[in-house]
Amino acid sequence: MAGISSGMVNLVQRLLPARWMKRYELFIYASGINFLAAEYLVVSFLMGLISALLVEFVSQALYALVVFLAVFLGMALGYPYWRVSKRIDEMEKMLPDAFFYLASSLRAGISFSEALEELTTAKFGALTDEFKKTVAEIKKGRPTVDALKAFAIRNKRSSVIYRSMMIIIEALERGAPMSDVLVYVGNDVREILRIKQERKASTGMQMMFFIITSGFIGPLILGVVCQVMESVGSGFIVLPVDTIRLILLAFVSIQALISGLGIGVIREGKYSAGLKYSLLLVVMGVGIFQTVSTLNIQGGFGL
Repeated sequence: MAGISSGMVNLVQRLLPARWMKRYELFIYASGINFLAAEYLVVSFLMGLISALLVEFVSQALYALVVFLAVFLGMALGYPYWRVSKRIDEMEKMLPDAFFYLASSLRAGISFSEALEELTTAKFGALTDEFKKTVAEIKKGRPTVDALKAFAIRNKRSSVIYRSMMIIIEALERGAPMSDVLVYVGNDVREILRIKQERKASTGMQMMFFIITSGFIGPLILGVVCQVMESVGSGFIVLPVDTIRLILLAFVSIQALISGLGIGVIREGKYSAGLKYSLLLVVMGVGIFQTVSTLNIQGGFGL
């Protein structure tokens, strides 16, 4: 079994371009998953394959293919993205307090490098781990500015963290009073987070509308339509029910995907933030459509 898995890992490394694998490696590293990129892709592929085989025993091959793609993409992209997003949200919330902590240490009369080292003893969650990496690089002889730039680049997915760190780096290079700069940046970050929270709160109704229509009401209605067509097709009129069912299923999935991306734009201002909502809506929509369209409710139509 180990030989088969190692062979699959080598095959993935040969098939995929090295540039893609490097970017995916950084993505996996940022999510905190302890796998190499090729290894994690193989694990995702095997999980999707196992899920598809289980579905094929009780359903059609097309549904098994859909399950394979959903599980594979969910594990390979969705789960790491969720971990990265969760980690970034935690770091952004802790960032103002960390800056205020640094500012108070500098006002106590210690150097910036010593203040960074003291920060590693505080409890700021994932942010403390990042500062530990930065301090470790400084102790190995890397300049403080370069270590902070590496910190910013590692967390470039967060515009808040990247922008804040670049301001601090510029102030450090120009010899500005760092305690005042840290307090200013900390207050700025806190205000940005407050605005983001207000935006999410004010768009709650729009999000619920998308979820209800694309994840529940729409699939429910289309599932009932399938039942009506099956009832009509059982008489003298012959309808391509299976083909229409597949078309409606594709429509439900596409609508859920687009609605999820729309939620991401409304709540967080970027399409990538809507991927988690798209996955949720696709699962909800397909599940409800399949359940309703396969129920035996033809007698209720009187046909």
